[in-house]
Amino acid sequence: MDRRARLVDFLATDAAIRSNTSVCLKIVDPWFTSLDAEAQARIAKAIAGLLDGEGVAFDIGGYRDAPPGLRIWCGATVERADIAALVPWLDWAFAKVKADHAQIA
Repeated sequence: MDRRARLVDFLATDAAIRSNTSVCLKIVDPWFTSLDAEAQARIAKAIAGLLDGEGVAFDIGGYRDAPPGLRIWCGATVERADIAALVPWLDWAFAKVKADHAQIA
């Protein structure tokens, strides 16, 4: 992940137990973390929905029982360039959902 943005970080803080294929991320942006759990879940689902709707990421939502976040398949069927191409889309989707949320609030 692009560490400049600091929108996300690995869900598993211990690198020794991180999956290399099903990469689970938590959203760490201060705006997001200041929201209550219900709003965080809605925002994470909205981000996943936008990415799915644009055809750039399918089934990217985090696990139901995990903290709100994203899950990216990075197995053998995915090229490194595909993951790199996803990063700007993550930035876009987060910015859009954040702006939409500000208009509602």
